[in-house]
Amino acid sequence: MPNPALRILSHHYPTTSSAAAEVAALRATKELPKGVIHVISDIHGENQKLRHVINNASGRLRPLVETSFGDHLDAAELQDLMNVLYYPTEVIVLKKPSLLADSSRRHAWVKTTLERQFTLIRALIRTRRRKDVKVLAPKEHREFFEAMLNYPAGGHDPAMIDVQLREIMALDLDFELIRTASHFIRNLTVEELIVAGDLGDRGPRLDKVVDYLMRQPNVSLVWGNHDVIWMGACLGQRASIATVLRISLRYLRMYQIEEGYGLLTKPLEMLAHKVYGDDPAERFQAKRSGKRDPLLVARMQKAIAVIQFKLEGQLIARHPEWEMEKRDLLKHLDHANGTITIDGVSHPLRDTFFPTIDPADPNRLSPEEEDCMQQIEQSFVSSPRLWQHMNWMAEYGRMALVRDQAVIFHACLPVEECGRYLPLVVDGREHRGPELFDAFTKVIKRAFRAGAADATEADKDWFYYLWAGPLSPLFGKDRMATLETYLIADKATHKEHSNPWFRWIHDFDFCDQIARDMGVEGGGLLVNGHVPVKIDKGENPVKRGGNAITIDGAFSEAYGDRGYTLILGPEGDTLAEHHAFPDPKTAVLEGLDIIPKMTVLRTFGTPRKVRDTERGAEIDISINLLLQLIDAYRNGELHEKK
Repeated sequence: MPNPALRILSHHYPTTSSAAAEVAALRATKELPKGVIHVISDIHGENQKLRHVINNASGRLRPLVETSFGDHLDAAELQDLMNVLYYPTEVIVLKKPSLLADSSRRHAWVKTTLERQFTLIRALIRTRRRKDVKVLAPKEHREFFEAMLNYPAGGHDPAMIDVQLREIMALDLDFELIRTASHFIRNLTVEELIVAGDLGDRGPRLDKVVDYLMRQPNVSLVWGNHDVIWMGACLGQRASIATVLRISLRYLRMYQIEEGYGLLTKPLEMLAHKVYGDDPAERFQAKRSGKRDPLLVARMQKAIAVIQFKLEGQLIARHPEWEMEKRDLLKHLDHANGTITIDGVSHPLRDTFFPTIDPADPNRLSPEEEDCMQQIEQSFVSSPRLWQHMNWMAEYGRMALVRDQAVIFHACLPVEECGRYLPLVVDGREHRGPELFDAFTKVIKRAFRAGAADATEADKDWFYYLWAGPLSPLFGKDRMATLETYLIADKATHKEHSNPWFRWIHDFDFCDQIARDMGVEGGGLLVNGHVPVKIDKGENPVKRGGNAITIDGAFSEAYGDRGYTLILGPEGDTLAEHHAFPDPKTAVLEGLDIIPKMTVLRTFGTPRKVRDTERGAEIDISINLLLQLIDAYRNGELHEKK
């Protein structure tokens, strides 16, 4: 009786010859240079900058263009081609009026641009299997693309290309063809894009970030704490909902809430009018200005912050096993004296107007707050676009990934002062170290398979713990000092103490052991985001041991408007440091580009091939199964379908 897996495989390879041909192709694939992987982190809603970093392949496209055309294109022509590759839509919008007025000029520009694009495409596919290239090629223009790829070596009469192009122009599809070719080039340049957490918050549009990532051909996610708080909110976890709203108000990023996801804010506005209508809410001013009434925004932020503090207290009471009792702060308010006790020390409050807090039951929502939260919660769990985005993040994401000796996770693994893993009970069992990644990946995916209506309250609550819990591998601090920052003048109370992990990652042996625990036997590189690297203060993204790196380069404007891409290539690993960037239209008009500063982290004596990577190990498994299938055909256990 043949292996059932072989019977399934036989549907794809119905004959000995087809299976043998695939074995040969897979063995040849193992000898190709490994694909280039880009890792970015902490996008924080900066959709325009993300788009450019992806469009220019983190600076890797320009050298290819310069190598291919530097000898026979002047600077203006070179920049025009770069603009077409980066921003074909914007370029076409600018050029279209003059091109439409002169058909011969239009034909010449389109043909020349396409010829240059396909010169680049032919260079990029030399190290790609044809089958893989075909997957990336646009189906609607496949015949024309294949003709261009093989021209002139394919022996096509030049008239054939010319006639096809004129017909495409007659149907007004030539500009679309250029856009498609630019996307094809970018997709060929990078084999996989990995985002190491924190897609949204602080920047303008989480929804546009996710939209753009969803259109990329091969994206993997490693969740960050800002991701899981949105995912928890999507499932109706109330403390997560309150946190998402509070941050959006604090940074005045309400377009993503209202326009992006169609979420209700009117109930919160009405609550702010009713309860805080005369409140100056000075401690709750937004971090930036905008078109909204700043006083109303401050009152709304205060209203949802108070709700958040209450819901956090309820969560902590539900989960004594989290050992977060000290963070149930509202019970330590002294309304009569206008103080709050933190870690046994009494501090005066900078705001004492809290009409909805009942000293006898401080974490209970008032009737007005409960009505507000019911309406807002319903809008979160019923938003189809929010569900589409968060479900995609759940499906394509994990707590950690290993790619070509790089161990990628967002923040940390909680450890003791001595560097030993700290335990955390998840699903009734104690987990330590990398076990935590597997345990929380299981919880998150299970919750999204169940959906908002059927996911258990316990699973939903974990999303908030991952946001701010003291042993969360996505947070890595003893506390989230939100209340203290708003209400206490003493900045010592604002301090969030980092887990000892952040000292230990400077130690080579410690990091090497973490990598080994994650399955990388020697030469591992720990790759994290989460903590912005303060470049202006002389901080280095590479830790002192040399085998750990932080790639949170303050991508968001709120953090510094920089950013990093870690490039894992066949010759070695390179860090691209980005800088501030204007909007796409300005970039095209002024010929601007993010030309990153490149730093070589390590080089390999011999360029790595596919066989040296995790993909090579997967190919070996496929080859083994195909060889078993061939044996089954030859032994008569399975019949060929000729």
